Amino acid sequence: MSETMEEYFIRLWNDLIGRIGGPMSFRLVLQPATALIFAIRDGLKDAREGRPAYFYSLFTDRANRRSRLREGFKAVSRVFVFAIIMDLIYQVTVLRWFYSLQALIVAFVLAFLPYILLRGPVNRFARFLKRPPEAPGPRVIKECADDNQ
Repeated sequence: MSETMEEYFIRLWNDLIGRIGGPMSFRLVLQPATALIFAIRDGLKDAREGRPAYFYSLFTDRANRRSRLREGFKAVSRVFVFAIIMDLIYQVTVLRWFYSLQALIVAFVLAFLPYILLRGPVNRFARFLKRPPEAPGPRVIKECADDNQ
């Protein structure tokens, strides 16, 4: 008996939501944390090299979009593969079957999404901290001179 599209999406949603409180839920923290470590590392590297924010550049830099996506996926590929393997173990243990689309969704949400969302802000924050302080303007100098008298 074949399931309808509505039944498929209901099962997909229920299976995805069931992962939150089910066994192996530690991976819901471990995998994004690992992706965040890679995002921080790469965001700091982007700041040192003067590159634009990662996620922003995916939309604005058409010439380098493909290479930037490839670079980001390469950086989190181990975490992505690990997420798929962990989800495979979860599915076989709990669902008694392997649903590849569910594994890809979980891996994307737990590995790639945190990476692309954090890498750019880390870059911008590092650039902000690296920026030299502005020289005091004439008003500040005059106020300091008035204070000394």
